[in-house]
Amino acid sequence: MSSSLNMDFQFKTSVEKLWSALTDSSKLANWIADNDFKPVVGHCFQFRHQPNEYWDGIVDSEVLIVDEPDLLSFSWVVGEERHTVTLTIQDLGDGQVNLHLEQTGISNVQALTGAKYGWMAWIDKLVKVLEQ
Repeated sequence: MSSSLNMDFQFKTSVEKLWSALTDSSKLANWIADNDFKPVVGHCFQFRHQPNEYWDGIVDSEVLIVDEPDLLSFSWVVGEERHTVTLTIQDLGDGQVNLHLEQTGISNVQALTGAKYGWMAWIDKLVKVLEQ
């Protein structure tokens, strides 16, 4: 049985600026990790995190959906964990934008807890990217 992580985040920004932060490789590097991302369906890429004693730091991914500026989806593969991350942008008006994050295919409680922790830390960095 697999689990899903669903989280919503609101930002004071524009849809275009948030989309750019999600799809520009250099901006992604500022809030998630170094990468070779391109917003092209079928593009295989990696997020390269700092390795540690438990993990080589590599997340293998493939772009699954690009629906500018509303939806981006990509695979997220670490070891035996094979997830799908879907990011959906919604304009709330008055300069407010919602980002809905869904990560599916999570196999156990530890992976779910780790994913939630990771995204919370990255979203804090995303706020700083959006302020630039």
